[in-house]
Amino acid sequence: MIMDVILRVVTKLLLPFMLIFALYVQWHGDLGPGGGFQAGAIAAAAIILYAVVYGFEAAERAVPRPLAETMVPLGVLIYASVGVWSLIQGANYLDYDAVVHWPPATQELAIHGQHWGVYVIEIGVFVTVSGTLLTIFYNFAGRGRPE
Repeated sequence: MIMDVILRVVTKLLLPFMLIFALYVQWHGDLGPGGGFQAGAIAAAAIILYAVVYGFEAAERAVPRPLAETMVPLGVLIYASVGVWSLIQGANYLDYDAVVHWPPATQELAIHGQHWGVYVIEIGVFVTVSGTLLTIFYNFAGRGRPE
């Protein structure tokens, strides 16, 4: 891939747009198609494209393997923390009405709690999915390489 100048330049131009699109899908997933899973897959695909064009070592420098492996349980922890916070507030697990406010609350605060609860849940999904896909890629692409 060293001599493929056009492929390298096009990849370098596309990567920021892929990552911005991943963020767009992440933040607008509640209004249309998308969300944390799709955004995490797009972000991981951008890093995998970078690895295919620039090499495995370059991708590991951009997103180190320990970071990708740490992202998997971190996303689950983010997801579960919303449910635990709901329980602490005295509501059901993942009851988004209890995310933002302390009782008693107005209807407006409950609606904001639902929005923020979904956003935090989707961030957890994004972190887990992108970390999982990158970890799988690193494990398969890194076979036979000295550590």
